[in-house]
Order: sequence, then structure tokens, then C-alpha cells
Amino acid sequence: MTDLQDDLFGQAPRPAARPQGVQPVPASDDDRALAARLSPHVHLGTSTWSYPGWQGLVWAGRHSESLLSRSGLPAYAAHPLLRAVGIDRGFYRPLAASDFQRHAEQVPPGFRFTVKAPSLVTDAMLRQEEGRGQQPNPLFLDPSVAQSDFIEPAVEGLGTTVGALVFQISPLPAARLAAMNEQFDRLHRLLLALPRLPHGVVAVEVRDAAWLTPELTALLRDTGARYCLGLHPKLPPLQEQLPLLRALWPGALVVRWNLNRLHGPYGYETAEKRYGEFNRLMDPDPQTRAELARIIRGTTGAGQDAFVTISNKAEGSAPLSVRALAQAITGDAPGG
Repeated sequence: MTDLQDDLFGQAPRPAARPQGVQPVPASDDDRALAARLSPHVHLGTSTWSYPGWQGLVWAGRHSESLLSRSGLPAYAAHPLLRAVGIDRGFYRPLAASDFQRHAEQVPPGFRFTVKAPSLVTDAMLRQEEGRGQQPNPLFLDPSVAQSDFIEPAVEGLGTTVGALVFQISPLPAARLAAMNEQFDRLHRLLLALPRLPHGVVAVEVRDAAWLTPELTALLRDTGARYCLGLHPKLPPLQEQLPLLRALWPGALVVRWNLNRLHGPYGYETAEKRYGEFNRLMDPDPQTRAELARIIRGTTGAGQDAFVTISNKAEGSAPLSVRALAQAITGDAPGG
């Protein structure tokens, strides 16, 4: 452009810079309106945030799993319906307070994290890489390790973004199942030793129905911990777990919807192969959604928080499950 053309027409506009990094999908009007109808006590989310197949649902472009794991959380948290997320990787190795703080700094006010305790504390067995139990774990439900390697760093790093700190107790070996009184005593000692959280709740999730007795209800009530409603084929259906929730009322609701019952108790690999990119609801479960919605409405309507995380292996696509559950909560759920 000549100087004369500059005088007549002004400077030529600079081309817009190409967005860098992981960008969120622009929120739809429907999702914004749906989010506005949800109580601020409702915190729905997915079990983690690193799936490339969520392109077009959460991410605006295609990204590697490693990039999403490192840098995808701000884009995830920009979605109006995603007000929570699980941090599961600390189950395999304890995380430092700085790790938690980095996550907390990437989310907006009102966002909450559900965090699994390290297996170092919650698994009765020390396991080989393929998951086979190798030998008894001497630190199983150890109060001091739970405090130093989980509670303290999570509380320090997450601050007000703590939702639920979950002790998900792995399946017990036969010898421990035959001595459940000892396991209840261990869990009771652990929970009694923990400090009162300034934000969020401590919750217990189990994988053996042998835990679901009045003894568990009594020790949770005594220690102020919550029962994490675990939707998993190794446990009884949701309706059969409700008496435990009712016995602990009032209090926050913690839910982890882990695996569709049709895949059976060991069906994670089957579900993963079937659901592929995790971008469609391939096995919708409207009955479970309707039951959860009813519980969530009752809980949050009484002024209590609900922290709900959903796995891709629940219906095929966790972000779409969150949307369908939000619709069920507000009464806008489509059929199927």
C-alpha cells in the first residue's frame, strides 16, 4: 500500500493471531441456559480431562493426550456445565502441593476437584504393574501416611477448590474379607486421625459389598466423613446403596459413576474398546440418570453440595453424560 493509500484508507489491518494451545469449544446458548438453571451447589464433571476424542465437545481442535493432560484443564473448565473434575493420577503416585496448586490456579471460582487418595494407603496389596497383588501392603489405611501424602498436600494446594477427597478402597483379598471387623477398625482409626477440612469433604468409596453394613454407617457418622456413592458393577445397584446415604443425612453428596453395569465387574477394557473416541453415548442409562437427578435435587435443594464425576465408561462419553444428567436435574432431559 502506498503512502497516499494509507492516507485515504488508513493502515491495512493486521491479520489476527492464530490461537495457540488448547482452546475451548465456544459454549452454546443451550448449554449456557442449562447451566444457569442449575443450583450453584451442583458440581458435575468428568473423571479426568485428557481425551482427544472430546474434540468438538470440549476442545476446539485435535490435541494429543499428553498435551491435554498438561494444558487442557483451563479449556475444560471454560465449559459452562463442567464445574468439577476428578484427579485420579495421584492414585498411582502421591502428588505434591505444588501439583494441586497448579490445577487450582487454572479453574474459575465455583469449580471443585474430586481427588482419589494414593493406592499406597487405600490398597491392601502391593501390586505388580499389571495389577496382580504381590504382597500385603503394610501401609494400608495408615493414618500418618494418609495425612502426609494426601490430605495435607491436597488441602494446601487446592484451597477453596477442594470438593471431595476420596479414599477409594480397592477390592480386598480373601483374608481381609474374612476379617471385616479389623478393616472397619482400621478405617475408623484413619478417619478419626484426619483434621477437619476447611473446604470440601472427606469421603469413602468401596469396591466390596462386604463394607456396606451398619458398621460403615456408624463409623462414617462418628468421624464426619461422607459415603461416596460408587456406581460400579462390583457394588449393588444405586437403589440398594441409598439407605446408607439416608442414614448419613444431612451432608454433601459425593458420587463417582465409574462403569456401566452391562460390562460386568471387570469390564473396563471391554468398555474402552467399545467406546473408542468417547464422543457418543453408546449405552445410555436414563434410569440411572433419573435416579441421580432426584438425589441431587433433594441434596442441593436443602443447601448441601453435590460433587458428581462421571467416567467415559459409564455411557460412552462423559461430557455428554454430564449434559444429559444436567438436563435430568432441571427437568429438560430428552428421552433415551
